[in-house]
Amino acid sequence: MLSRLFAPKVKVSAHCDLPCGVYDPAQARIEAESVKAVQEKMAANDDAHFQARAVVIKEQRAELAKHHVSVLWSDYFKPPHFEKYPELHQLVNDTLKALSAAKASTDPKTGEKALELIAEIDRIFWETKKA
Repeated sequence: MLSRLFAPKVKVSAHCDLPCGVYDPAQARIEAESVKAVQEKMAANDDAHFQARAVVIKEQRAELAKHHVSVLWSDYFKPPHFEKYPELHQLVNDTLKALSAAKASTDPKTGEKALELIAEIDRIFWETKKA
């Protein structure tokens, strides 16, 4: 009975334990750079064990990049940002899809595409910080 009395009534979550308000697309960019670098290393190495390890690392880094982009979209960008930058929803969607493609591919061109899209999010992000 006491456990029900003191049980949390509302469940919340954030990208960290305490919503800090600190956001930066650099986190996504660094992870996406890792994806592309691993893709390039995979192309230059035929060792099966290296390839297996590289796939795991590449996929983890792509997921982290997707997470950071998603956090920006859901936690940082607000309605006024979407009004000023109506392309933002599609840009985020395209970026997440590009990161999924890079996760599934060994072609560094897919990693480069994701980096280009993250750079555009970065540009918009910093414009919003100036406002």
